[in-house]
Amino acid sequence: MAKTPKTPEKSDDDATPATDGTPKSQAATASDLNITLDDGTPGPDAPETTETAATDGTPAQGEPVSEGEPLLRVLAQYTKDMSFENPDAPASLSPNLSRPEISIDLRLGRNVSADNTVEISILMKAHATRDGKTVFIAELDYAGLFAIQNVGMEQIQPLMMIECPRIIFPYARKILADMTQEGGHMPVLIDMPDFASMYRNEMMRRAQEEGLN
Repeated sequence: MAKTPKTPEKSDDDATPATDGTPKSQAATASDLNITLDDGTPGPDAPETTETAATDGTPAQGEPVSEGEPLLRVLAQYTKDMSFENPDAPASLSPNLSRPEISIDLRLGRNVSADNTVEISILMKAHATRDGKTVFIAELDYAGLFAIQNVGMEQIQPLMMIECPRIIFPYARKILADMTQEGGHMPVLIDMPDFASMYRNEMMRRAQEEGLN
């Protein structure tokens, strides 16, 4: 299994993980965390050779991969889209005001290509309100491009929707925190979600829906 990139180091200002499993924010406790897993279809079996060179001990271009050896490699990470709305600044930045309530929406998406690569995206939206009025809205669409080889069809879906998001989430988290801080507010810091539980719950929900149809 290929090594994954080193995740950004946590600073002393990072939020303490919640004991109830609900991500918290340094700006305010997230009042609502909504999770969605987008539908997708696993791609075909991967070829036995890699396409690009790697510096982390994975096979270089054209070098055969041992038959049956599983491989997960990060080919790229990138911001697809981001936006920040600060509609009531500078009035909303007064230090005498109470901390806003923040709701967090998080959606996972996947896009499997014909070349046996898969794009996993994390869409985050932080909506802060105070007394029913919007304080700020921060949105980020962050993605990673992965190569997956020699993985059975029964393992490929949890690999895409659990392990891949775990790799790119710390980078998306930092960008969202920087965005809100640069907007004049305290940084929104989200704890690492339990992607495994999210995946299991979503699969159970879909199974129940299929049973009712």
